[in-house]
Amino acid sequence: MINLLVAPSSTSSRKARQWLTEHDLTFRERDIYRRPLRPGEIKQILRLSENGCEDIVATRSNAYKQNKDRLDSLPLSQFIEVLAKHPEMLKRPIIFNDEKLLVGFNDEEIRNFLPRSLRKHNLEILLKKVAN
Repeated sequence: MINLLVAPSSTSSRKARQWLTEHDLTFRERDIYRRPLRPGEIKQILRLSENGCEDIVATRSNAYKQNKDRLDSLPLSQFIEVLAKHPEMLKRPIIFNDEKLLVGFNDEEIRNFLPRSLRKHNLEILLKKVAN
């Protein structure tokens, strides 16, 4: 199951929702302001990331900028607790399943959430068009 973590005011969140809907993918959407993530859920996302907190923290957010010095010195477990209490410090959208993670909307990278058989089929169609 694909999980889509959004903020209602985020244009990228709306684009991700639209893309998933247009491609008939089943997903579970969650507004991170109405239902903030629990620390265990943040840990699950971090396990899927390549660069840990760097991948999911919105360093340009006011909440992060105002507390940067204090946050940078926190142990990971405490930092995760802060993220759980302050969802505005998370990049949006966050799209993930059991194997993949995409932070932000990228219309090329989001294709990784398409089933492999569909990606293969789309590639075959594209190759036929190029060959003609």
